[in-house]
Amino acid sequence: MTTEPTTSFEPGTLVHDPETDRVGAYQAVVGPYAMLRPVGGGREWQADPASLRVATPEQRLSAGVRAANERAGRATWGYLDVGRPPQPMAGCETCAEVAALRRAAQAESDASAETDADVLLRRHQRAEHAT
Repeated sequence: MTTEPTTSFEPGTLVHDPETDRVGAYQAVVGPYAMLRPVGGGREWQADPASLRVATPEQRLSAGVRAANERAGRATWGYLDVGRPPQPMAGCETCAEVAALRRAAQAESDASAETDADVLLRRHQRAEHAT
């Protein structure tokens, strides 16, 4: 599906930039450039307004999936994978105690206490086990 070129879009319209092969939300024209923001947010980029086309449904879907995947990839903070609980070190009494607190919180369906135990275990492991 090819649409006719236009240099005027409503702000927020998803357009395809053929030079970068990216879909972005049209922001405005500034000087000789159209300003586009990535789907899902991020740093704007400049594009030639005459080359922009309204994004096809396939392009919009692809851009949305890419943004969701990028958000999922940011679920890790530095070296911490916050999606997985920390594992206690074998033979460490403190690790075993905190792991027991976590299991008790899980048994009571207390997500807040479970998260607290994860934080305690990560802090302990950084301080004592250099992980």
